[in-house]
Amino acid sequence: MFMKKQPQVTTNRLSLADLVTLGNKAKDIVSGVRESLLQPDFVKPAPTFTVQQLGWFCGLEDKDVLARARKGDLPGANEPEPGKKRRMYSLETLRVWTQAVLSENLRPEGADAIVIGVCNFKGGVSKTTTAVALAQGLSLRGHKVLIIDQDPQASATTLMGVEGVDDDDTLLPLCYGTQTSAGYAIRKTYWDGIDIIPASLSLYGAEFALPGRQKSEANFEFWNVLSYALDDVRQNYDVIVIDTSPALSYLTINAMLAADGLVIPVPPNNLDFISSSQFFSLFNDVAGGLVTERGKAKEFDFVNILLSRVDYNSASSSAVREWISGAYGDKLLPVEIPETSATKSASATFGTVYDIAPSDINTKTYRRAFDAYERFTELIESQVMMAWQRQLNDFKRVSLQSQEK
Repeated sequence: MFMKKQPQVTTNRLSLADLVTLGNKAKDIVSGVRESLLQPDFVKPAPTFTVQQLGWFCGLEDKDVLARARKGDLPGANEPEPGKKRRMYSLETLRVWTQAVLSENLRPEGADAIVIGVCNFKGGVSKTTTAVALAQGLSLRGHKVLIIDQDPQASATTLMGVEGVDDDDTLLPLCYGTQTSAGYAIRKTYWDGIDIIPASLSLYGAEFALPGRQKSEANFEFWNVLSYALDDVRQNYDVIVIDTSPALSYLTINAMLAADGLVIPVPPNNLDFISSSQFFSLFNDVAGGLVTERGKAKEFDFVNILLSRVDYNSASSSAVREWISGAYGDKLLPVEIPETSATKSASATFGTVYDIAPSDINTKTYRRAFDAYERFTELIESQVMMAWQRQLNDFKRVSLQSQEK
């Protein structure tokens, strides 16, 4: 009689020292993978763009792009690389074009950066990819963006090609009170127009530092540390995108109370939908105690639910979509981010859909993912522009009130 071969599993017991060895081995493997996928000096190469792609972002026909380039008022494409015939536009050049052609969409004088928190208390919902892709999409429209990585796992930091992060390069000094402005931690990235405040595992220390200061320092508000720290840099950026950790941590509370708008990615499946409802319940309980009960108020310019990692082959996703729509109404964005081979391919090389060339993958698959992220970015940009206008209106109202007094 044929006997099915049973899988072999280890029966040896493990000590804490064994786990340390296991962790170090995994760390070495990850380091090797990064070195093979990224450049040896850990500086990711920025993408380049065809005339068709530049025209797409500027809303121009190919002939109009070429005509303006010949005119000389905007920079042209780079010389072809050795062995290649096509002239490509650099990321820096594309941003010069979008800033010139789409100038009416840029931050008006006197307005501050709009802070967007990308949040969800559950992991695996594409939160980091959403945050980084949003930052990249906005930068391609000419905006200057700061990413703040609050997740100790530092996934956004990795996606932006930043390595060698020390404790003092993160938000941790703010939490301990040795720094009061976020400017010290800002670093350049490989992507023109995007800076980052990176993260590292040391950020777990914030969960001890902030409550410790709350007990020992009179009038200390642990929930406003990040908001106050951003005051000195708000005029340096158009948008600040915060990638939070998948937990209701002290840092997540800081991010949400510093934010002008929230984006909450929710895949259309049962568990993620249930988790999203718990997200609001837990945050409202905490924020109510910190803000409302102290006689203060907190308002958001926008709160968005984004359907992410949508699998159109899933039989249950359509039903869950209806639940999500019924629960969140007009807060549900009219765009869905599909789970495609394009997004998986980008993730495997520590990037987003904006990092990969269309020629590297199936064109139809690429367009599905690219078009979805572009529509998402377009919707957020329109909300950012409205938030800027509200800021200016508020400034005028306060100014008039002070003059009347």
